[in-house]
Amino acid sequence: MRKVLLRFLFEDLWQWQSVGNELHVGMAWLILAWLLITFVSFVLLYRSTLNLKESAASAGFWLVIPIVLLAGAFFRPDIAIIHSGIPVFGYGFMMFVGFSTATWLASRRVLKIGQPPEVIWDMMMWALIPGLIGARVYYLVRHGSPTMARAHGMQKLIASVALWDGGIVFYGGVIGGIIGVTIFCLRRKINPLAMFDVLSPSLLIGEGFGRIGCFLYGCCYGKACERPWAVRFPPDSLTFEKLVENGVIGRDATETISLHPTQIYSSVAAFVFAGILAWFFRRRPFDGAVMCLTSILYPISRYVLETLRGDIDPGALGLKDAQMMSIGLMITGIIGMYYLSRHPKLTLASSEKPLPTTDRA
Repeated sequence: MRKVLLRFLFEDLWQWQSVGNELHVGMAWLILAWLLITFVSFVLLYRSTLNLKESAASAGFWLVIPIVLLAGAFFRPDIAIIHSGIPVFGYGFMMFVGFSTATWLASRRVLKIGQPPEVIWDMMMWALIPGLIGARVYYLVRHGSPTMARAHGMQKLIASVALWDGGIVFYGGVIGGIIGVTIFCLRRKINPLAMFDVLSPSLLIGEGFGRIGCFLYGCCYGKACERPWAVRFPPDSLTFEKLVENGVIGRDATETISLHPTQIYSSVAAFVFAGILAWFFRRRPFDGAVMCLTSILYPISRYVLETLRGDIDPGALGLKDAQMMSIGLMITGIIGMYYLSRHPKLTLASSEKPLPTTDRA
């Protein structure tokens, strides 16, 4: 478990050592990596455009960031971040990796429905922002935020959007994302059913990386477990704090009791389903089929895994919110699969010609 994966420090520019549960890295390493990435990006951009001025301007723009960081450390050494360093949170980093990977894969897959990759990159903001809003609002409504409850004024507003501190719900993100993507497709006159087929495997790719972020942060933890693969969380984790609050362990404990790694279970299931959906996408009989299959497969694993989670108590009918939503989503997927198979006129797959590509995503 690493709430903070690493921390970039200004005081010792070439530092590289593990301190507690964090890896402390000197800022010089970050700047060196940034310069290398900028140079590679410049070369690739120049090779594709053969425009030296445009390529140099783009590289120069990205070089401004390390210059600003160094200037700030030199001229304003009293700024708090200069002493504390720049943390890279495990949860936020995994969200970034998941979003980037999911978007890249979708941009390759979208060629199969006759749309250029640029459409995906344009559309992802319509999926990401409403999705994050839906995921965060759902979490705050259902579970609240201790940090937000203690905050005042501007700090309360910051706490309400503190995604780097965890606290989002997958189903809330799906609802927000569906709304955003649908609006985008209608504006661009793109078949929404075909687009949701493209996005469905990527959705679960993002879920897979997101659950790894949950594991690093310590949320969504499991019940007690005595299996060989059980995990224990350290005192600086959310899991430890929750178990102390619930009286399961004492404040003086050095780690939690052995628990089911439900976050890893969820991550593995999401990646497996993403592979199945990517395979099915190339063989889908009609637009919307992949979306409906996602609505059938994912809820089954989610329902089962919820029985192993120890962070949320059951509600009405002895079921958790996610279990009730899983039942509803699975029923919707079955009905949708049947309905769309009976109404082929709603789909445009036969009229859309795939763009030429040698890749299979």
